[in-house]
Amino acid sequence: MEKEDADLVCLQEIRAQVQDIESQKFWPKPYFHFYFPAQKKGYSGVAIFSKFKPKRVIQGLNSKEFDCEGRYLELVFNNFSVASAYFPSGSSGEVRQDAKYRFLEEFEIKLKTILNSQKPFIFCGDVNIVHKEIDIKNWKANQKNSGCLPEERAWLDKIFNELGYVDGFRVNNQNAHEYTWWSNRGKAWENNVGWRIDYQITTPGFKDRILRSSIYKDQRFSDHAPLLMDYDYSL
Repeated sequence: MEKEDADLVCLQEIRAQVQDIESQKFWPKPYFHFYFPAQKKGYSGVAIFSKFKPKRVIQGLNSKEFDCEGRYLELVFNNFSVASAYFPSGSSGEVRQDAKYRFLEEFEIKLKTILNSQKPFIFCGDVNIVHKEIDIKNWKANQKNSGCLPEERAWLDKIFNELGYVDGFRVNNQNAHEYTWWSNRGKAWENNVGWRIDYQITTPGFKDRILRSSIYKDQRFSDHAPLLMDYDYSL
């Protein structure tokens, strides 16, 4: 955090209630801190740290099913909005996969609403979906697994190709073997057998303002790695 000196930090799957994180490590200076935990303890939740005070804070998608899981937090500034989003995983079975599809439907409505408002927007998040073959080590072997299903990837196609949203990381980084998640099984991390399932997705106006994108792998914090991006943009 100190080295990057980021203006905005978006976190997903924080798993903690606010009363559980009293240490100063969870309230680093000089940031404003916004937490939206799940109602269920030890589960899900998102957060954003910002060096600038937002005009408004939006918690949730106005969803009866998913807001209790702490999956969406948005900060509204003068010139744009930024959100931290944590999409459901369907890897535990058919019930959660069906829930994932319902979430995608609700989130698409949110994205269309934002486009209609014409306000620049970035959402950073664990989308739990790879987009193309370049985004996963074992493409063929995972075609029937959640996160790489054709229906899920088709949703991302719609977001990028039909709605016009931008996969920020890929604007200036087309390298293969760029992953953000590795299974804890076997030696996936050591052998870079990974998936790129974490994104910064923007409205079209940000495309020409993306300066740098990288994945931080010098240290391992969890099964995910931080996605770092620089934008030429003012609040």
